[in-house]
Amino acid sequence: MESKKNPKVDIGKNSSLYFTLGMALMMFLSYSTVNYKVYDKSLLNLDRVNMDALDEEEVPITEQVQPPPPPPPPPPAPEVIEIVEDEEEVEETIIESTETDQEEEIDIEDLDVEEVEEDVEVPFAVIENVPVFPGCEKGNNEKKRKCMSEKIAKFVQRKFNTDLAGDLGFSGRQRINVIFKIDRSGNVTGVRARAPHPRLEKEAQRVINLLPKMKPGKQRGKAVIVPYSLPILFQVQD
Repeated sequence: MESKKNPKVDIGKNSSLYFTLGMALMMFLSYSTVNYKVYDKSLLNLDRVNMDALDEEEVPITEQVQPPPPPPPPPPAPEVIEIVEDEEEVEETIIESTETDQEEEIDIEDLDVEEVEEDVEVPFAVIENVPVFPGCEKGNNEKKRKCMSEKIAKFVQRKFNTDLAGDLGFSGRQRINVIFKIDRSGNVTGVRARAPHPRLEKEAQRVINLLPKMKPGKQRGKAVIVPYSLPILFQVQD
């Protein structure tokens, strides 16, 4: 008798494949069952803050300790009262009044008022009485002024070292401006000079300080300070 089984629907044909898949499925289910874990739900809310617990927390009350007040100042010492017996005589101090009547005459002592001398400066060109250079005592005020200017110019030309400018390398015409004052005693003070070189300035100051003492200039009958300016001109030979 011939078999009527269809070879295409033969169950035993793929039995080894089905066995392998079944074993793999069983191993997966066994592994999942062994590694399955259950967690406590109370541990899952660790990142949440329980506000009710914070509201119920009691905050301790702190008391501010105040420093004790400073001690009161000591009471003032009692005044010492001297007890005087009735038989002892006590001298009374009589206070005289300093008030005066309109009819009372008051003697005022003469006070010596010292006059303070002021350092008044009057220009040489407008002063009433010019300073008098030695040898210029004669003549009126204008002649004394002219005589003084000529005497000072000749004195400077005679004393000034003109060779110094050549030693310093200067040539040609040179000019040095000098300003000084004749004080109330007739002495030369406050000499200042402006020159092309500091050594020329020192030389000009040295010569002006050699000027002789003069009679001081006067304004309204009082000795005053008289400023004087002098240009020193000379030629340096090449």
